[in-house]
Amino acid sequence: MIEVTAAIIFIENKVLCLKRGHSKYSYISNKYEFPGGKIKVNETPVNALIREIKEELNIEIKIEEKFKTITHDYPDFKVKLHSYICRTNKFNGNLYEHSDFKLLKIKDLKYLDWLEADIPLIDSLTLKYNE
Repeated sequence: MIEVTAAIIFIENKVLCLKRGHSKYSYISNKYEFPGGKIKVNETPVNALIREIKEELNIEIKIEEKFKTITHDYPDFKVKLHSYICRTNKFNGNLYEHSDFKLLKIKDLKYLDWLEADIPLIDSLTLKYNE
């Protein structure tokens, strides 16, 4: 099992969605995701999240709360995903590891082609924020 973190980053009243590039696995290629990444040995999920966001977006985030932890079985691997509600006001649109981004209201998240592991997070966000 691969342990990963994800930041659900609010910028004002919208959520930052990032599109992955090509991958060796077609089922995760060119899909939208919440930014984050793998947790290294002896690293906490929060420290991993801060490190990954700095690497992927070169921004600082404020982590407001732990959101959900979910597990998902892909055909070739399994992930345990720790997600956090975060905020920033400094995103300038620079992407270092992704091919595109969108800033969307929660009610519009479902219209993107998401990684399967992130879909339960979108469902829970919709319930939490009643949009």
